[in-house]
Amino acid sequence: MKKSRNQIRVHRKRRIRAKISGTATRPRLCVFRSLIMLSAQIIDDETGKTLVAADSRELKKKKFDAETATELGGLVANKAKKAKIESVVFDRSGYLYHGKIKAFAEGAREGGLKF
Repeated sequence: MKKSRNQIRVHRKRRIRAKISGTATRPRLCVFRSLIMLSAQIIDDETGKTLVAADSRELKKKKFDAETATELGGLVANKAKKAKIESVVFDRSGYLYHGKIKAFAEGAREGGLKF
């Protein structure tokens, strides 16, 4: 039986998560992409707590494109600065580093987060 795109992505995600985890000093920036939105969380895996969260619905834009993803990256970086987080580990959740995921990461870097 042929695997779906999402099953292949989840398999990639598990491989990635086996290698990375967030700590108190360097939490994990996790991204989720759907057809209509993008959401991101900064997570401390040692305590299992979400430190910062944001999604593209907060921007109140009708169109979900790479430009919106860049703005969301900046929003997450600003929230992280307020929470005194400077450096993170980027978890792309099995998505290819291309398009909206890449735009999000670049926006977060421009906002001041270090990967």
